[in-house]
Amino acid sequence: MTLLRVNDLSVSFRSRAGSWRRVVDGASFIVHPRQTLAIVGESGSGKTVTALSLMRLLPEDSARIDTGSAVLESREGPVDLLRCPERQSRRLRGGDVAMIFQEPMTSLNPVFTIGEQIVEAVQWHQSVSRAEARDIASAALEEVGISGARSRLGHYPHQFSGGMRQRVMIAMALACRPRLLLADEPTTALDVTVQAQVLDLLRSLKHSRDLSMVLITHALSLVAEHADTVCVMHAGRIIEYAPVRLLLSRPMHPYTQGLLACVPTVGGARGRFQTIREFVDDPSRYAPLADGHVPWWPGRVAPPDAGPSSDLAEIGPSHWLRIWSNRAARGARFDSDSARAVGPT
Repeated sequence: MTLLRVNDLSVSFRSRAGSWRRVVDGASFIVHPRQTLAIVGESGSGKTVTALSLMRLLPEDSARIDTGSAVLESREGPVDLLRCPERQSRRLRGGDVAMIFQEPMTSLNPVFTIGEQIVEAVQWHQSVSRAEARDIASAALEEVGISGARSRLGHYPHQFSGGMRQRVMIAMALACRPRLLLADEPTTALDVTVQAQVLDLLRSLKHSRDLSMVLITHALSLVAEHADTVCVMHAGRIIEYAPVRLLLSRPMHPYTQGLLACVPTVGGARGRFQTIREFVDDPSRYAPLADGHVPWWPGRVAPPDAGPSSDLAEIGPSHWLRIWSNRAARGARFDSDSARAVGPT
């Protein structure tokens, strides 16, 4: 069983000149119940746009969803988050699927108290009185480790530290007991100690709530402890997709290898860090694999026997790599059926 199945998602933004530019191109992945999928990549790779597309929060005047589906097994049954009516989307958003944004100070309204904002979300999705909604809000704050929760409902966002504001965002997201949580860089601008506390809190809530999670981050160092499966994105495309232990121990794409090489380590010889550019510009790293597939990269010339496009092909059990499309790869293209191969670990 899968909770969320995203297939061939493509998103474009309108430029100032009026033309449309593709920013997410053919993204496909799945999320199983109680699984954490990490989407990893540099800033601008399309991670946040992918999450905002699932939430239907992209600005309609400057963004459009070109292709794809995102089928969620909601409490109402299977529903395509990208195509369902707006009224149903508002009901699902916060109810079945919730999102934690990068910067809580800009996501929380500074002129309303924390309690007012959580109570509003609870009453929108649940048929409860205001008093009952305040009880739910108080319990949610207690669950995320905010002491004196009842009294703190009357406080404003500026009266909380950065780490506490992030806990408030988590409480607001989980108050309506969603099945899927999208966490977009949940530790941005927090110090290392608070980062660890927030991530440990999310992991604890995931187990206690039977949550599934999509963790968006640019830090591969976080995914070893906090993810089951990893998608690596670049230039709007998923270029490698595998269970976390397999991807970290045997990265196959030069870009993934470069990302891992940039993670600082403690101890050992300390030479000069290699840059990602050194990995992706090294021709030797694009030698054909054992099955003849060649890793894809934008700007590189396609191999003689390949077409101009690319496919996400299975190069090993549950290990998918973006390659130059060719006749051999057509049967291995990642789609909503083959996605079943990447399951819980």
